[in-house]
Amino acid sequence: MASDFDAARRRLLKTGVAVGGGLLVGVAMSARSNPAGHAAMAADTFAPDAWLRIGADDRIELLIDRSEMGQGTLTGLAMLVAEELEVDVNTIETRFAPAAPEYVNPLSGTQSTGGSTGIRAAWEPLRRAAASARGMLIAAAAQRWGVAPQTCRAQRGSVRHDATGRQARYGELASLAATLRPPGEVRLKAREDFAVIGKPTPCLDAPAKVSGRALYGVDVALPGMLVATIVRCPAFGGRLQSFSAEAARKVPGVRAVLEVPSGVAIVGDDNWSVLRGRELVQAQWSPGPNSELSSAAISAALGRAVDGPGEVLAQRGEVDTALSDATQVIEADYETPYLAHLPMEPMNCTAHVQANRCEVWVPTQAQTRAQQEAAQAAGLPQRAVTVNTTFIGGGFGRRLTNDYVGEAVRLSKAVKAPVQLVWSFADGLQHDHYRPTNYTRLRAALDDKGRVRAWQQRVAGPRRALGGIDIPYAIPHLRVEGVNRDPGVPTGPWRSVGASQNAFVVESFIDELAHAAGRDPLAFRLQLLNQAPRHRGVLELAAHKAGWNAARSTGGYQGIAVYYCYASWAATVIDVDRDLAVRRVVTAIDCGTAVNPETVAAQLEGAAVMGLSAALKESIQIRGGAVVQTSFADYPLLTLAEMPQVETHIVPSEAPPGGVGEPGLPPVAPALANAIFAATGRRLRRLPLRQALG
Repeated sequence: MASDFDAARRRLLKTGVAVGGGLLVGVAMSARSNPAGHAAMAADTFAPDAWLRIGADDRIELLIDRSEMGQGTLTGLAMLVAEELEVDVNTIETRFAPAAPEYVNPLSGTQSTGGSTGIRAAWEPLRRAAASARGMLIAAAAQRWGVAPQTCRAQRGSVRHDATGRQARYGELASLAATLRPPGEVRLKAREDFAVIGKPTPCLDAPAKVSGRALYGVDVALPGMLVATIVRCPAFGGRLQSFSAEAARKVPGVRAVLEVPSGVAIVGDDNWSVLRGRELVQAQWSPGPNSELSSAAISAALGRAVDGPGEVLAQRGEVDTALSDATQVIEADYETPYLAHLPMEPMNCTAHVQANRCEVWVPTQAQTRAQQEAAQAAGLPQRAVTVNTTFIGGGFGRRLTNDYVGEAVRLSKAVKAPVQLVWSFADGLQHDHYRPTNYTRLRAALDDKGRVRAWQQRVAGPRRALGGIDIPYAIPHLRVEGVNRDPGVPTGPWRSVGASQNAFVVESFIDELAHAAGRDPLAFRLQLLNQAPRHRGVLELAAHKAGWNAARSTGGYQGIAVYYCYASWAATVIDVDRDLAVRRVVTAIDCGTAVNPETVAAQLEGAAVMGLSAALKESIQIRGGAVVQTSFADYPLLTLAEMPQVETHIVPSEAPPGGVGEPGLPPVAPALANAIFAATGRRLRRLPLRQALG
């Protein structure tokens, strides 16, 4: 982060005027007290959250308050600015914002990147900021030329006066514009005039990434920096009893071996030294309260708990009466496992603690939480901690939890030097904050015409596994209950959170009901979606593009699913062959306005990969209170050879943008399970599917 830019930002916060010979525009995006909508955010009563600077040298800088982990948010935000500012998006320079209250994400209440909020939280306020800057630049040109502002227009980074042919670059006007009062009302461009939004645009950070110039967390190198690793207790909740470090301390390059809250840390000059020292540490552990914990025990406990007292999550009608009066009652149990995140860049943080300040360089999705973790570990006030966000080599929700930040800060404080902590792959797999397991019991009533009259669903699992339940179908009697049970395994957000489990349950069971009623699964859904037009629209698009039922003529079988989450609707059709190999995935999304169709398609493709891998193969196995797996050898992912053709389609829409990074994942598992049923007649109700198939 450039120091002159930060200084400008701080002075603007104090004085409300631009500095440094340029125009600096604040963006009011932190609707902290009302995260519900853009109308409240536009009331300009909130602290600034991002900053646009136009320099006298014609440089345009956008301070990004989101993390960039390959999802394309950085490019999308720049496109919003370019549209209203009338500039080429490639001329906008981007920088990551520091952690500060003014950068709070209004849809999450913290400075963070998650919940597919990157673009939708900024859609209106960021465009208004750019439009305000455009208006001030036009006003500056009009004042300089002695003409009416309405006779001037912005075009390609300049203001033009067509009647006289005069024009001035933004950089020439920036200082004068900075002295003007921002317009009270700004007019956003009409949709039909969009020249940037909605156009496929390559990611602005791609050149830096392919050339190796992009700075990731593991690339950080500071003068005098030491590196560190930690030996951790295998069992959840276990504690260090004692350790012997005599041999480890003799390794050349090892500077310190010390006890930390999460185990035994080895600090040294280089990775080779600390990894060698790690192998020589002899630690004795107390396994703690979870020593008898196993996957089988957790499954059995949740299976018992699902019928216990719970919380009503949704209810209408008289479910019990409808079930007792039903012509046919369908019952089923579904189960989903714990899953790891496994981003390719390991958890890491570089920290430098000094007498009255702390600075960290970290690939994080949660700057506020990283700052809080660092402050607590350093024993400093939060304002004394500077958070430098790097590019991220994969997140999927794991980096919303910042345990590794506190660890790095404690080590830097202990050894009085900058320290870079890097987790091993096995650490990341065995000490993750996993997607939680859940266990679901369902009962549904069909009448004599095959219509669904009642739906009863009970879900048992950790709190995170009880959310994201979308049942859009017109079922007159419905009750959904959640039983909160925490088996003692650390959990956290995982791409699409509760929707990733509950879509599998809901969309598989609705498929069961269609077959029980003797109906085509697509037609059955559509009949129940008359009051859900966006569900219908995306479902019909996916089915049309996939050639619903046409696969049978080529020896294939299809499954379908639709789901809503994060303000977007997604539907998936999957084709499998007679050998149950996945041949094709067709996904459609209604995400409102697709700011950058290229990144929308990329996110849907990535969701197909991750969704298939999780549905087919992935499952964290626990024995003796610890995760059994240590590598890809025993926690396999989908391989390139197994990857099918993927097609993506976007529903045309003029609605505000919805989320994109997560909604494409939930329909994948049920669509696959439904395709397998179409091929085999076997209804698979437990993930991963390959385990059930043998």
